[in-house]
Amino acid sequence: MEVTKNKLPEHVQIDYKGESLLLKESGSSILFVFLLALLITYLVLAAQFESFIHPFVILLTVPLALVGALAGLELMGMSLNIYSQIGIVMLIGLAAKNGILIVEFANQLRDKGIAFEEALINASKQRLRPIVMTTFTTVTSTIPLVLSVGPGAESRMVIGVVIFSGVSLASIFTLFIVPGAYYWLCRNTGSPQAIANEIEQLEQKANENPT
Repeated sequence: MEVTKNKLPEHVQIDYKGESLLLKESGSSILFVFLLALLITYLVLAAQFESFIHPFVILLTVPLALVGALAGLELMGMSLNIYSQIGIVMLIGLAAKNGILIVEFANQLRDKGIAFEEALINASKQRLRPIVMTTFTTVTSTIPLVLSVGPGAESRMVIGVVIFSGVSLASIFTLFIVPGAYYWLCRNTGSPQAIANEIEQLEQKANENPT
């Protein structure tokens, strides 16, 4: 593009056709699709956890997955095309699942009356094995895509590289980012069932001491 602008006369116009036009159009729409998918995921998690802070903590792993995906494409010498963009959108759900395991279990422990820090430490320890297992199964399932050959192998390979590198990096940092963010952002929040438990206790006291 820069060469044509410098070499050609000023009255010459440049236009996109064919595959270059499709790539430009898809590239401009991927940002909207990605943000929309991120927003929908956030709203679903907000409804599930009944909080706006907990989903934010979970989705902090998504930027890490994007960094891993782009690094994998760079190392493999691949471009950011429509197939890699599909893989990047898929990473939203794949990267968030590990954060859900930690946050959900920590909330369950807090609902049982366990102190905040103790609940977070226990959740991080007890959810380590499930996170490693799910990460291992996800990563190994992409190996056939990365090593695929034959017709259409290039498109499958790109998706495999994006998921492999994105999930790997996100899972490693999830073990540090999610507990740290949960500690600093959620330390002053109550557990999801705190209000329900308080109401239940008040009802029990009212039944024990009727006026």
